Amino acid sequence: MDSVKTAVIYARVSSVGDRQSTTRQVEDLKRYISFNDMELINIYEEKMSGAKENRPILTECIEFCIKNHVNTLCVSEISRLGRSVKIVVNTIDQLTKSGVNIYIQNIQLSTLDSEGQPNAIAKMITAVLSSFSEIERDGIVYRLQSGRRVAIEQRKVKLGRKVGSVKSRERKQEEYSKVIRSLKAGKSIRDTAAICGVSVSTVQRVKKEFAI
Repeated sequence: MDSVKTAVIYARVSSVGDRQSTTRQVEDLKRYISFNDMELINIYEEKMSGAKENRPILTECIEFCIKNHVNTLCVSEISRLGRSVKIVVNTIDQLTKSGVNIYIQNIQLSTLDSEGQPNAIAKMITAVLSSFSEIERDGIVYRLQSGRRVAIEQRKVKLGRKVGSVKSRERKQEEYSKVIRSLKAGKSIRDTAAICGVSVSTVQRVKKEFAI
């Protein structure tokens, strides 16, 4: 009878707060491990950007797998290991050399074959996928930076007053001269608005400002 194969789960999300959770990743991988009669011996969950090379929990996970001769490290997708080709390739190489298989659930791919030998096709596919992941991350960064620039520019436009945008009393007096004459002639606010073709609120504002 074959001995039970051991498995470890590594799950990661980028957000440190409560907005993102590793729960779905962990539960999906648990079902896979149970279905394949593997023994789950540890779960590592990390909240940190996949672009960072120094991720303490991933490092701890890799060291645990190597030290304890774990058969398979399970991840939900390649981007959980990292958002750059360098990080992903280095992680796979390190574990492969130590005889630890990596199972990538969303594409159902293993880095080692049934004989424990490196899967050449898997290596190629993971390199391509990690390239796409890196491109996607760069795109996200670009969109965020672009969005910030637009927001800053819009804020400047909104907060920065144009020269001459504040009307002087003299300019208002000239602009609303007809309204002022009508009010001084004893016309009501509503009648003045109708005669001068302006809103009632404008007449009220002029009446108050010029104390008519």
